[in-house]
Amino acid sequence: MRILSSLIDLIYPPRCLLCEEFLWNDPVIIQGERLHICRSCLSTFKRIDSPLCPSCGRPFPADTGPDHLCEDCLREPPAYDALAAPFLFEAPLMDAIHSLKYGGKAHFARTLGPLLAEFAFNWLDGSDVSIVMPVPLHRRRLRQRGFNQSLLLARYVANALNCELDFLSLVRVKSTPPQTGLGRKERLKNLRHAFELRKPKKVSDQLVVLIDDVATTGTTFNECAKVLKKAGAVEVLAVALARAVLS
Repeated sequence: MRILSSLIDLIYPPRCLLCEEFLWNDPVIIQGERLHICRSCLSTFKRIDSPLCPSCGRPFPADTGPDHLCEDCLREPPAYDALAAPFLFEAPLMDAIHSLKYGGKAHFARTLGPLLAEFAFNWLDGSDVSIVMPVPLHRRRLRQRGFNQSLLLARYVANALNCELDFLSLVRVKSTPPQTGLGRKERLKNLRHAFELRKPKKVSDQLVVLIDDVATTGTTFNECAKVLKKAGAVEVLAVALARAVLS
């Protein structure tokens, strides 16, 4: 396999998916996967650091101080137990996610997936995870896009956590307009009763990890978590690759 891989690299030299520079030397290897991104571009992904809300993962503008609950989580605690993401949803990572999600470049998941898997593995260290579930797409959106980007990412997370990947039980039964550009209240209304669980017994007494590409207000994760908690899930943790911060 190594000889075959070397021959492929010789014929089709690997390039960074962002800057398109050749990746001849010093490859980035995470979770056993060689990523198609150079170290320079990877260093531009803005990591989320404290202080942040330990519930919804929203970073605070101050550079120092302890983590503390945000106003939204104090007023109305979310159905999920915690949400976290490694990066801010800003360029150039935003461009990479858009290329994966809207540009049909499913192969971008081979680089973004291991990055999310590494973060999830470290964040969930010691947690007895039972099931990993991607946030589902409605069948109409799935036909249009051809794949669920959250499922592509979730495969890497499930593999890193050595647990079951379930992408059939949680389904999206309501076709809704895109969440982009909607405020918190509009997002809540948009996603109300949008998700169902086909096999409720499967999540009973289980710790479930939900996976999505981007979290903005956390509304999508929250609606999914409500369904899972109603079915008896003891804990629901949400992990996204990037966290958008509304002004």
